[in-house]
Amino acid sequence: MPIKFDTYPAEGTNLSLRTGTNAYEILSFLAEHPDTGFTPSELHEATGVKRGSVSPTLARLEDNGLVRHKGEYWAIAPEDRLGVYAGVLHSLDAVREQFAGDYYDRNPDWADDLPDITEESGDTDE
Repeated sequence: MPIKFDTYPAEGTNLSLRTGTNAYEILSFLAEHPDTGFTPSELHEATGVKRGSVSPTLARLEDNGLVRHKGEYWAIAPEDRLGVYAGVLHSLDAVREQFAGDYYDRNPDWADDLPDITEESGDTDE
């Protein structure tokens, strides 16, 4: 499918911190050990994240200022940046809990039949 090249995000710039993602698992583990650095192998063993996914995930977390490293050892970033993300995650969890079991939760495909009205689709009424 063709894309708008200038507005397409670069590969690896998206970072999901949803529960169960590799980023969430690694960041959660590092948060439990804020003063300790771990190698990618140690993170794999501690979190169960696939060995080949640990380093790319750490790179994305570092790009977003959430982890830091010295040599081969990785640790969680200083608290100021993490506080913002922790607040966002807490808010998202609260919203998820509040609306758990509603129509949209019970019907995850509810938006599949909605028309695409973005500029890229050409379906606007202009």
